[in-house]
Amino acid sequence: MAKSAQSSHEHQDVVRIDKWLWAARFFKTRSIAKAAIEGGKVHFDGERVKVSKEVRIGMELTIQQGFEKKTVVVKALSQVRGGAPQARLLYDETPVSIARRELLAAQRKMHNLARPDHRPSKRDRRQIHKFQHSHDDAVWQDE
Repeated sequence: MAKSAQSSHEHQDVVRIDKWLWAARFFKTRSIAKAAIEGGKVHFDGERVKVSKEVRIGMELTIQQGFEKKTVVVKALSQVRGGAPQARLLYDETPVSIARRELLAAQRKMHNLARPDHRPSKRDRRQIHKFQHSHDDAVWQDE
């Protein structure tokens, strides 16, 4: 009987990384978390992890989701998925990670400013074509 009590206590000290990522709401389902881990989107100490990797309090994980790459420190463990406020208590994002994400988001936003807010009108398209054709004619005359 003492052995089972000891093993359940040990079980609460560690959680599989796929379960923890799901409980911390980094991924919508455990299968998506598993696919991300297998795809090399989750790192511990700069190295890829396996799905069966056990998470412990104090571990620093790097998680990539789309354009965003977060570095988080595990504060608490959970095998159950709660609401977003409870999930946010499971980790702290490092200040360096926050600054890097904000910088990259600002850069992406600046690149998107070059895109127009609307599609060209028929008149705009005529002017564009006229400009392109006059440019093509100038190129042909230079040769």
